[in-house]
Amino acid sequence: MLPRTLLTGPSLADAALLGHVEQGRAWPLLVWAPGPGVRMVSSAVLGGGIGERQWVVNAQVPPGYARLDPVAHLRDLASGAGLEGEGVGLMTAASVADRRHAVDGGAQALVTAGIGVRGWAAAPGAGAVAAPRPGTINIIVSLPVPLTDAALVNAVATATEAKVQALVELGADASGTPTDAVCVAAPSPCGGAAESFAGPRSLWGARLARAVHAATRAACAELVPAPVAPR
Repeated sequence: MLPRTLLTGPSLADAALLGHVEQGRAWPLLVWAPGPGVRMVSSAVLGGGIGERQWVVNAQVPPGYARLDPVAHLRDLASGAGLEGEGVGLMTAASVADRRHAVDGGAQALVTAGIGVRGWAAAPGAGAVAAPRPGTINIIVSLPVPLTDAALVNAVATATEAKVQALVELGADASGTPTDAVCVAAPSPCGGAAESFAGPRSLWGARLARAVHAATRAACAELVPAPVAPR
């Protein structure tokens, strides 16, 4: 097992690498616990939507993960890590130990990535429920200012645009993977004003975009094969 020393702090740089056992083998568990007073928006299977959340776990699971109870599994992992209250749970078969952290003007991004299974969002064929696979980009964003509900949703779109930009620049020929997930965290409004915009040309949206772009490029840079020079 990896050490279970839980770091709690507002910075994504405080995220702790713990461990859990699945199928008789130890796997990393990335934990960020900023504590109370934080609102998050997420597409995660556990704690998705918008609401007060106290922690985020990003669990690495075996390739071909076949459990049918991911929500209960993530709750158990969070409890085993000493986490209490409501939180967000992400899963991936990509390495969470190889996370990348970037900061821009107070906006922070933490990205774990595997792009072995990737493609363009608009593709022919019927959709299907996807299980966690190695091709997953999980993005966690932290902002130091409160956001309205609309701005939280806007921040998710901005983070996604920045991810796609990084992939295209790297030559990944894809907009993402079928199982990508995102989580954006911001302080809860305490009677004061909240930022109404988080698009890529707003103050905080621009910072968020640059942080996500930098972290995604760093996380994916060694995963994209170098182009073969023509003979």
